[in-house]
Amino acid sequence: MSEPKGHYSPAVEHDGLIFVSGQLPIDHSTGRVETGAIEDQTELALRNVEIVLKAAGSDLNHVLQMTIYVSDMGLWDRVNEAYKRILGDHKPARAIVPVKDLHFGTKIEIQAVATRK
Repeated sequence: MSEPKGHYSPAVEHDGLIFVSGQLPIDHSTGRVETGAIEDQTELALRNVEIVLKAAGSDLNHVLQMTIYVSDMGLWDRVNEAYKRILGDHKPARAIVPVKDLHFGTKIEIQAVATRK
């Protein structure tokens, strides 16, 4: 994971909870921003959440809550399908927040709260 460009931490741990900052669909190994299909953007943003969680001693199966910011609610069914593919049977609490614009022209940003393993 690359260093954040803004004044924030990718995650903060407090009392056994890990608060993951919003993750965009950016391939941190190349710096490439994914602006294509919403399914690809969703998967990459979730994989970035997963990378941050692993660095903090957790994983996607320990997520308690996710907040998903999406720039077009018409994409929701496709976002939900990609989300189900990645999370499988695990169903954390979730909020969907429609927004006008996201950084770098992406259509999705995902933040999470998880426990340690």
